Amino acid sequence: MKLTTIRKFTGRLELVTGLHIGSGNNEMHIGGTDNPVLKNPVTQEPYIPGSSIKGKIRSLLEWKLGVVGKTAGKPLGFRDIKDLPETGREQAKNLLRLFGGAPEGANQDMKLVEEIGPTRLAFWDCALSRSWVEEMGRRNLLLTETKMENMIDRIRGVAEHPRNTERVPAGASFDFALTLRVHEGDDLLAMVYEGLKLLELTGLGGSGSRGYGKVRFAELKLDGEDVLPKLAEINLAQAA
Repeated sequence: MKLTTIRKFTGRLELVTGLHIGSGNNEMHIGGTDNPVLKNPVTQEPYIPGSSIKGKIRSLLEWKLGVVGKTAGKPLGFRDIKDLPETGREQAKNLLRLFGGAPEGANQDMKLVEEIGPTRLAFWDCALSRSWVEEMGRRNLLLTETKMENMIDRIRGVAEHPRNTERVPAGASFDFALTLRVHEGDDLLAMVYEGLKLLELTGLGGSGSRGYGKVRFAELKLDGEDVLPKLAEINLAQAA
């Protein structure tokens, strides 16, 4: 299995609605935020971890392939391939080629592992675009907002259990980067585009059902060539 080239997606991921990716900080601070966003420890600027994008796209593609029920909700692994219908088996293998599969101990099918080979995709952390940070500085605005939420008692019409959540506001943009290792015989770009399209349609981070985390690609290039029109043409119904 020979590595022939490495292709690079670059672009700008823009927030259509506020984004919350939690920091995991469970401490309560007087006057602080209940649910802070993840921030770079040096700059204190919010960012989107590459792992969040990878996990979301992988999960969406697994749902699209119809394998989630067969894996009991766990990520698709090498051991699951043999139990899939033959018609969807090659696509499932392609997903493992792109995202990798966890080691499965002594019972692992080494022939299948060798056939699939190394993980092809590398997702990089997305920092805030400098132009947007500078614009917020010129306007003397913060890089995050605090959104107040509560639960409404349906009978009394009274707000209860107030809480606040920190978000990166709509309009913010992040620098996006993704690399694809191409080996001889690979034909994986179509699945990558499907994953990016699914990300636009479903969003990132927490509280998506309450309107958080809708994103869009304001710019997208592959090896320097504009591929945003190609992403716009993706029809997931036809792809299925």
